Amino acid sequence: MAAFVAASVPAAAQTEFHFQFGELLNPFSAQEEESFVLTLQQATQWKYGDSFFFIDYLDDRGRDGFNERDFYGEWYPTLSLGKMSGKTVGGGPLADVGFIAGLNAAGDAKVVKYLPGLRLAWKAAGFIFLNTDLMLYLDGSSGVGAGGAPRTDDSYCFDVNWLYLFSVGEQDFQITGHAEYIGAVTNEFGVEYGGTILAQPQFRWDAGKAFGGDAGKLFAGIEYQYWSNKLGTKEDESAVQLLLAWQL
Repeated sequence: MAAFVAASVPAAAQTEFHFQFGELLNPFSAQEEESFVLTLQQATQWKYGDSFFFIDYLDDRGRDGFNERDFYGEWYPTLSLGKMSGKTVGGGPLADVGFIAGLNAAGDAKVVKYLPGLRLAWKAAGFIFLNTDLMLYLDGSSGVGAGGAPRTDDSYCFDVNWLYLFSVGEQDFQITGHAEYIGAVTNEFGVEYGGTILAQPQFRWDAGKAFGGDAGKLFAGIEYQYWSNKLGTKEDESAVQLLLAWQL
């Protein structure tokens, strides 16, 4: 095999718990329901790359079969060419190039998607990270025959994700999140789902530091969610949710 020499980078993990509350759209009934989301997420750096996953637990006040104590998760392990070679990859604003292998899974809908692709990591003032990911969007779902959502053909996904830090006086803030576009697909019954945009930026204030605690531990803020053609429908969602985040 070719010699891959990685710099000695110790493993490091950052774990967060989130609570979100707001009115979210059921795109199948076109009704909004008060909903809460509990999230466990972790970002990890290791010798050859990094990894990010989250698991959501969702429930709402409606009893309509949507977001009924449901689970949803995503995982994105990435291999860094820079870390594997021990050399600088890129130049100018390009900080690194990596290979990404995503997995998306939904509980009640029995949906599974595989997302292999390419990551470009960028240098930008104030950003802890700024990535652009171009991935295939490959369906591995069980389909209607297994009691799930309809299977679809394959597509592609383009995602931008970031973490930006800034301060105003003694107060510290973060703007973090992602925005993605997924191309149109056709389901197992021949019905076409239009391309969809999902954007979930978070504005977070370091409340723990402001009230005399440790910095970077307890955050309060909002998450804005824009979702066009939500879940294969023609319904668009625009929702603001209360956000509380605890970082271990």
